[in-house]
Amino acid sequence: MRPAVWAPEASQVRAVIGSEGDRTEELIPDPTRPGWWQLDAELLPGTRYGYLLDDSDTPVPDPRSQRLPDGVHGLTEVYDDTAHAWQDADWAGRQLPGSVLYELHVGTFTPGATLDSAIGRLDHLVDLGITHVELLPLNAVNGVWNWGYDGVAWYAVHEPYGGPDALKRFVDACHGRGLAVILDVVYNHLGPSGNYLPQFGPYLKTGRNTWGDLVNLDSAGSEEVRRYIVDNALMWLRDFHIDGLRLDAVHALVDSSETHLLKQLAIEVAEFSDKLGRPLPLIAESDLNDPMLITPRGAPGDQNSGYGLDAQWDDDVHHVLHAMLSGERHGYYADFGSLPSLAKVFTRAFFHDGTYSSFRGRNHGKPVDREQVPGWRFVTFLQNHDQVGNRAAGDRLSEITSPGRLKIGAVLLLSSPFTPMLWMGEEWAASTRWPFFTSHPQPELAQAVSEGRLAEFADHGWDVSAMVDPQDPAAYHDSVLNWAEPESGAHAEMLELYRTLIRLRRDEPGLADPRLDAVEVDFDEQRNWVVIHRGGLRVVANLAGEQQSVPVPGAREIVLATDAASVSTGAVGLSTDASDTDPDGVRLAAESAAIVRVG
Repeated sequence: MRPAVWAPEASQVRAVIGSEGDRTEELIPDPTRPGWWQLDAELLPGTRYGYLLDDSDTPVPDPRSQRLPDGVHGLTEVYDDTAHAWQDADWAGRQLPGSVLYELHVGTFTPGATLDSAIGRLDHLVDLGITHVELLPLNAVNGVWNWGYDGVAWYAVHEPYGGPDALKRFVDACHGRGLAVILDVVYNHLGPSGNYLPQFGPYLKTGRNTWGDLVNLDSAGSEEVRRYIVDNALMWLRDFHIDGLRLDAVHALVDSSETHLLKQLAIEVAEFSDKLGRPLPLIAESDLNDPMLITPRGAPGDQNSGYGLDAQWDDDVHHVLHAMLSGERHGYYADFGSLPSLAKVFTRAFFHDGTYSSFRGRNHGKPVDREQVPGWRFVTFLQNHDQVGNRAAGDRLSEITSPGRLKIGAVLLLSSPFTPMLWMGEEWAASTRWPFFTSHPQPELAQAVSEGRLAEFADHGWDVSAMVDPQDPAAYHDSVLNWAEPESGAHAEMLELYRTLIRLRRDEPGLADPRLDAVEVDFDEQRNWVVIHRGGLRVVANLAGEQQSVPVPGAREIVLATDAASVSTGAVGLSTDASDTDPDGVRLAAESAAIVRVG
C-alpha cells in the first residue's frame, strides 16, 4: 500500500512511519492530481503511520484510514483488504419491495457489544422473518460507547466493535442466513472530537446545522470533498459487501451544485449495482416530506427529475401511530394521532404534504402521487433509535401505552403498504430503555453535550427532570437488551404476534400490496374504531376501552386476532339504537385488533 493524501493548502507533508515513530519520510506532490501528495514507498499491512502537515510535530491519522486500532487520535494501520476469505459468492442480494427491516445498535444489541457477538443472535432474526438488518453507524468515534453519529473517521470501523474484519465476518454470516445488511452512514456533519479533516483541506464550510459545521459540498475544493463521500459509500458496498445504505438526515446537506450530492451518489451506486448484479438500495432520512428524493432521475435539464434514491424514512406515519397509541400530543406530535390523520398517511404517505405544521409554524411538505409512487418506497416504524433515544428517559413505546394498544400498533405497522422496520427488542416489547449515551473523554465536551440535551428537550416540551445523563455509564449499560425476556410470559406472547404478522405479510399478498391508491380506510371517531382495506383482507382495530362490534361487510373469517374476536352477522354496537345495527361485522375485545378475510 502506497499512502496518498489530499492536502491542497499544505506546503509540506511528511509521514511518520512505525508505531514508535521509527522514521519520517517526505511525501511528494502528485503531478496527476492537484492537491494530492504521494509517499514514494510501499507500506506493508500492519504498519502504523500518520501525517505531519507543514511544521507540525504531532502526527494525525490518514483521512481514509480503514483501521484505527488506538482510536481516532491514534495512528493509521495499513489494512489488508484481501485477508478475509469471503463465503458469499452465491449471494444475489434482496430487493427492498416486500422486505422487513430490523434496526440495531451493535453496542447494545448483545452483552458482548461486538459484531461477532451479534452474529450469535442472527438466527433469532431469521426465525422472526426479517430480511434486512440495518446497523447504526459503525465508523470510528472518540470514546468507547456512542450511538455512532459522532463519527470522525468515516472509513474506519469502530475498534471496540471488532474493527473492519469483524464487520466482514458479520456481513458474511448475514448473507449465509439470507439476510441483507443496510449500513447507516452520516455525511451531514462530523463529530466533536477527533476531526482532523480541516487540517488537510476545505472539508467544511461556513455555516452550521443542528449537529455541527456544514460539510463543503458546493464551495472551493468541494469536488474532492464530494469524492471523499462517494468513495466512502462505494467502499462499504464494494469492500465490505454491504447491501445498501441509510443516509442520515439528508435535509442537513446544504448543496447548491448543479448536481446535488444525493443524485451523484445515486448515479454512481446504481452503476455499481448494475456491475455487481444485485440491488444496492439507498434509503434517505429526511424531515422535508419531499417526494423529490425518490422521484426517478430524468434527462439533464428535466425540471421533474428527482434524485433517484430508492426509499425514504416516513416520520409522519410514526407520529400518527405513536400519538394515537400513546395519547401524547406535545412537541411535534401536536398535529397527529386522530383517525383522520391515520387514514391520510395510510393512503397518501405524508400527513403534512403542503399543510400547516403547528410545530414548525408554517406549511410543510409536498404531496405524493399515490397512483405512481408505491408504498414500499417509504420506510415506516413504531419505534426507532431516534424516537426512543431522543426521549428524555429513553423509554420505549411498551412503557407508555397499554399492552393492547401496543399490539394494535404492531398489526397496523406490519399490514401497512409501506416497508416496515422494527427497532431491536420491539418484537418482544423489551423492558430495557435506550436513552442517548456518550463516553466523551473530555470533561468539557461531556458537559456541553449534557447541557445541549437539556435545552433540546425543553424546546420539545419534554420533562427535563426525567433526562438521563448521557455521560453516566449506566445510560449505556442499562440499554443492553435482556435476551432472557423473549423466552417467557408477555414478552414471548408479543414475539409470537410479530412472527405471525411477518409470516402473514409474506404469505398474504394483500398485506404487502404497496399500492397506495388501493388502500381504503373506514373509521368512526366517536366509537374509536378503524378498518383498513388490504385486498381481500380487512385490518380492524378497536381502540376503545370496551368491546364492540365493528362493521365489516362480507366478513367471513378471523385470520389473526390480538384478543378475543369473532365474526358476527347483524352486528350490534354498544348502544341499543337501531342505527348501530350493521349487516356484517367483527366483535372485538377492548383495545384489540384483528385481520379478517372478506368475500
